[in-house]
Amino acid sequence: MLLRKMLRLFHTVRHLKTEQLIYRLYYRFAKVRITESREYAQRPWLSAWSSPGLLPARMLVNGNLVFLGEQGDLKVKDSWNDPHKSKLWLYNLHYLDDLNAVGAELRRHEHKNLIERWIAENPPAIGNGWEPYPLSLRIVNLVKWFSRQEIIEPTWLNNLGLQAQALYKQLEFHILGNHLFANAKALVFAGAFLDGEEAQKWLQKGLQILDREIPEQFLPDGGHFELSPMYHAILLGDMCDLLNLAECSGLSELTKPVSGWREVVNRGLTWLTAMSHPDGGIAFFNDAAFDIAPDPKAIKSYAASLGCKAGQAPLKYPRGAQKVSLRWLENSGYCRVEMPDDGVALLDMARIGPDYLPGHGHADTLSFELSLFGRRVFVNSGTSQYGEDAERQRQRSTAAHNTVVVDGEASSEMWGGFRVACRAYPSTPFFDESIESVVVAASHDGYKRLRGKAIHQRSWIFTPRSLVIHDLITGNFESAEARFHLHPDVGIDRRHLSDCQLFLPPGSEKPINFGVHEAESLELVDSTWHPKFGVSVPNICIAVKFKGNALTTRIEWAE
Repeated sequence: MLLRKMLRLFHTVRHLKTEQLIYRLYYRFAKVRITESREYAQRPWLSAWSSPGLLPARMLVNGNLVFLGEQGDLKVKDSWNDPHKSKLWLYNLHYLDDLNAVGAELRRHEHKNLIERWIAENPPAIGNGWEPYPLSLRIVNLVKWFSRQEIIEPTWLNNLGLQAQALYKQLEFHILGNHLFANAKALVFAGAFLDGEEAQKWLQKGLQILDREIPEQFLPDGGHFELSPMYHAILLGDMCDLLNLAECSGLSELTKPVSGWREVVNRGLTWLTAMSHPDGGIAFFNDAAFDIAPDPKAIKSYAASLGCKAGQAPLKYPRGAQKVSLRWLENSGYCRVEMPDDGVALLDMARIGPDYLPGHGHADTLSFELSLFGRRVFVNSGTSQYGEDAERQRQRSTAAHNTVVVDGEASSEMWGGFRVACRAYPSTPFFDESIESVVVAASHDGYKRLRGKAIHQRSWIFTPRSLVIHDLITGNFESAEARFHLHPDVGIDRRHLSDCQLFLPPGSEKPINFGVHEAESLELVDSTWHPKFGVSVPNICIAVKFKGNALTTRIEWAE
């Protein structure tokens, strides 16, 4: 057991950058020191902040706050660090997202009281609110809100300066990725809003980090490199905010990078469109759920107001099949297949994320999602929580996704809340097409770490009215199971399980036939779907056990 834990730790740590290791050691001993006697002034802007509310309201009519599907209040000052609430819930409390949420202009008085309470009850460098990630999100929210006020209290500006000081001294180089991006964005906002030499230092530092991170984090196909549609949408909203800040502030330092930022947004919109279902929502690969990131429609509208526009991901076969089209996001590793009547399949042939930052990855290699007639039919299980408990592990596991489980193991070795040891690497995909069909095939080596050195190969064959999936396991193994998770709205005829019918919605006149070949058994398993944090919706998983080393699954639907 000890040896196994040591190997797991080794295969986790060996992928980290030297920079991450150095800063992990540094922050273990470093203390944040803040100079509280300084006074800060506001820079003049060309115009006040103006943008649509991208997130739903977090403040209820009764004054309570709701995050991650859970209500709470601020009846006592210790509520900011309530030990009975999860760390993530408390982080959300400290973000102060409601300052700029939908309908924020109707809650100005409540927001003023909320800000003053936060300042009074969160002394510098004490508690969850002074950690770098909540600092980053709150600084941006405060700048946006302050810029819209006719009168800004000096205590507000001074406290904003203290927060920027604290952030500057604990930038998350030990984590990198979206955390460091959020730090940099916050420094740019604080430096653009406050005046003086120190604020200029924050602005320059933030821009320096963005200059380094934007080319690293946004891939040529437009996707964010952590390969989570949810985090992609979050950072795409951040990029729009930076464009907006350049317009509102009029600072020359911000106008210089605008053309490059706009190109990143245009590519990112194209990727977001490709990774969305016909219902307009994101696909659930890696950590993904609704209502954490802005809705794709809202992002597109916001981006359009800033002069940005989504294109179409390129067709793999621009002069090929007329009824089935394939869009390949080569740098990300995802594939979109479009069929008649709003049929869309999204295929995962991606790595789980950057080797040095796989924390939001799931063991979902070679999984897929499928919408038919504009409605989701097969869905990955989504994400309802973070943390380190068994449910977090289950939601990250291979069994929670539409792919194959070998010997009861996950294809990538997930542990902790955000750790990955040995991980699956996909092969270069194979594509083929004819007038009536498109074929996509790939494999991954995630099970090679097991004794039998198994390899999972999967091919998808699409026609206008069918999808055939061939799964092959090479190497030695004791058991293999393909799992197909149904959206909760999908009904199923339980009388003929070897060749059953699905209905979308229940009672529809357009049944979907689901059949398997060379299976040992087919079982309907109770499961859960997690469209939002804090939400678990009962659904059905079709679990198909292999008879040998191959399995064929056929899905057909009517016109």
